[in-house]
Amino acid sequence: MPLNTQDLKTAAGLTLDHYNRRAADFWEGTRGHDVSQNIANLLRYIEGQPPFAILDLGCGPGRDLKTFQDLGHVAVGLEGATRFAAMARDQGCEVWEQNFLSLDLPANRFDGVFANASLFHVPSQEIPRILRELHATLKPRAVLFSSNPHGHDEEGWNNCRYGAYHTLEAWRGFMLGAGFTELTHYYRPAGLPREQQPWLASLWRRNS
Repeated sequence: MPLNTQDLKTAAGLTLDHYNRRAADFWEGTRGHDVSQNIANLLRYIEGQPPFAILDLGCGPGRDLKTFQDLGHVAVGLEGATRFAAMARDQGCEVWEQNFLSLDLPANRFDGVFANASLFHVPSQEIPRILRELHATLKPRAVLFSSNPHGHDEEGWNNCRYGAYHTLEAWRGFMLGAGFTELTHYYRPAGLPREQQPWLASLWRRNS
């Protein structure tokens, strides 16, 4: 059943509230996570010479945003949770505080979008619109990276957070429909049996 306007506000509001209330614990629990494989793959597929303009979509407390910055790239974070945005700014990062469901992005600005563990919070009915907006903020032939917990196309509430858990086929359909071409995909963590790899990572190029 489609979500109405109030349902969408609730999904976004309660999810962001969950992260705001647990911001310090979240940072302590995730600051040491190794996502270097994801960062390296995004940078590998971007054409041209660095430094690159990178949008870290759902940057959280700024772990990966700071990494891009330290690598010499022009990185901007986008985050809906106020406490996360403040934590990232405390590390010297630029952060745009925006809700995923009401983005305000410049056209043709970025060489890459890094959406690590963030887009799965967007309700499925809104994903096509959000992906079109991300397509528009990328430069022609720029690259979008996403990593989401995969599932069997179920969605709903999980521990006070809204999430949508797509199959590869469903996610591919969303991305192709938004005008992207698939570059590659893989499951994480690397080196484990598929049933122990909860994350689906994929890279996509803006067609034009």
